[in-house]
Amino acid sequence: MPNSPIPQISVEELRSRMSDSSQPLQLIDVREPQETAIAKIEGFEVLPLSEFNQWSEQIFTRFDTHTETLVMCHHGVRSAQMCQWLRMQGFTNVKNIVGGIDAYSAIVDSSIPQY
Repeated sequence: MPNSPIPQISVEELRSRMSDSSQPLQLIDVREPQETAIAKIEGFEVLPLSEFNQWSEQIFTRFDTHTETLVMCHHGVRSAQMCQWLRMQGFTNVKNIVGGIDAYSAIVDSSIPQY
C-alpha cells in the first residue's frame, strides 16, 4: 500500500471540503516559515519539512491516523513526499493537494499572494 499512488485532491475540492464542517479534516502545510509568512490558508497546521526532526516525533499526538489528512506545499512536490511519509507511519486517508497554494491562489482565492 505505501508504494501505491498517493490520492490527490484539487484546490476546488479543497475549498469544498474546508467549507463542509460535517466531516473531520486535518490540514498540513509543509512549506517553510518564510513561505507561510507570504501566503497561507487559515486552518492549516504548518510543519516545515526542514524542521522534520522537531515535529516528526509528535505526529501521532497531534494527528489522528484515520482522519482525512490533506497536505499542501507551494506546487505539490514536497507535500507528495510528506504524504508518502505519513502513509509509511500508518496514516490511512492522506491526500496531496495538486498545485499547492500556488494553484489555490490562482484558481480559488486571488487574495492569497503568489510567489
